[in-house]
Order: sequence, then structure tokens, then C-alpha cells
Amino acid sequence: MALRDSSSKEPSIELFIKAGHDGEKVGNCPFSQRLFMVLWLKGVKFTVTTVDMQKKPEELKDLAPGANPPFLLYNGVLKTDFIKIEEFLEQTLDPPRYPQLTPLNKESFDVGADIFAKFSAFIRNYPNNSFQEKGLLREFKRLDDYLNSPLPEEIDHNSRETVSVSTRKFLDGDRLTLADCNLLPKLHVIRVAAKKYCNFDIPAQFTGVWRYLQNADKREEFKETCPDDIEIEKAYLSVVRK
Repeated sequence: MALRDSSSKEPSIELFIKAGHDGEKVGNCPFSQRLFMVLWLKGVKFTVTTVDMQKKPEELKDLAPGANPPFLLYNGVLKTDFIKIEEFLEQTLDPPRYPQLTPLNKESFDVGADIFAKFSAFIRNYPNNSFQEKGLLREFKRLDDYLNSPLPEEIDHNSRETVSVSTRKFLDGDRLTLADCNLLPKLHVIRVAAKKYCNFDIPAQFTGVWRYLQNADKREEFKETCPDDIEIEKAYLSVVRK
């Protein structure tokens, strides 16, 4: 009988994320949700621990002194930089056992890079934020144009029919990738906080953005990792008051 390959053993993974205002539920933290989505999409077994930032447990102070969530324990080894954690997970949890999540097109990562910064300026300057609103809308237009433009792999050069508008579900195609894990949590914060405090909705004319969000809302990897709206609203209340 052949010996079982030790590499087939499931790793021990514990993700620590920011807790909500009750100290237990998932809190508002796009970076925590980003890693939560990555692990879910990888299909690996893992546990999630929410960390109450108001009264960080003593054992966590010993485990990750000075570190704020998200951080990760992988086979007992602590990892604290969320960018490096994502890179590590992509390299370590690799095919054929786990799916590759890196997008095929670099622009899928780049297209939403400035949208959260524009939103932050927009909500900080409310109600005198017409200038910042124009900047935010420009970023949404850029994202919308990208989502509506066919990717190279959507174009069949042997077909007589020309694909003029993309019908893909997500940034890089019909599967969720690291690019979506990065952007979708931020877009969710924007649509909740901007609506609550600035009466701002993503304009209906951005059909690509809305198609993208509606498809994301159907995926449990996104929907089930989102914080409750109240967590986002509480997080931005102090920003608006200032």
C-alpha cells in the first residue's frame, strides 16, 4: 500500500478579523473581508476569529503584539501584512488542489485602484463636496468603461460577429479573482456609507458597475463575508461629523 503524501494534509489556518460594535460580529474592514474572500474562494478549511479592538484579549496581545487585524495563523506561524498574506496564500494554496486566483489581465487590478481614495475625500468633505464628487464619478466611469469593454479572451477572431459590449460577470471574466477580493469590499462600503450620509447612489448609467455588483451579490463568498450595513454606518459616523 502506498504511503499517503504528507503534503495532502489540510493546513491549519485561523484568520483574525476586526469585530463589529458588539465585539463579536464581523466589523467594517475591507482588508479583513478581502482575506476572508480569498480563503473562501480557495476552498480550504479555516476558522475565523473576530477581534474586539476595544478590549483586545490578552492572548492576542501575546500572539500578535502591536498588530491590528487582519492577521493570520498558518500552521502556527503568524503572518501580519495583509498584502503579503494574500501573496503567500496564492503561492502556497496552489493548483491542482486549490484554484489560482490571480487575474489574467493586469488592468483588472489597476482599474479600481483610486476609487476608495476618491470616496474617502468625497465623504470627508460632505456637504461641500461637489469637486470631490466629480472625481469619484470619474473613477466610476473608468471602472464602468472597463467592465463594459470586452476582454481579449471574449473576442473570437474567427467569428464574423463583433463583440462590442462585455457580458462578463466580474472584473477579469466569469470567475472571482484576487482583483474582485480587493475591489468588491470597498465598493460595498461606498454604496452603504455614501447612501447613508451623502444620499449618493451609484448612477444607473453605469450599467457595467451595476451588472458587476448584482453578480457579486449572488455569490456567497462576497455576500456572506460582508459586514452588516450598521457596522459601516457606525464606522463613518465620526468621519461625517468631523
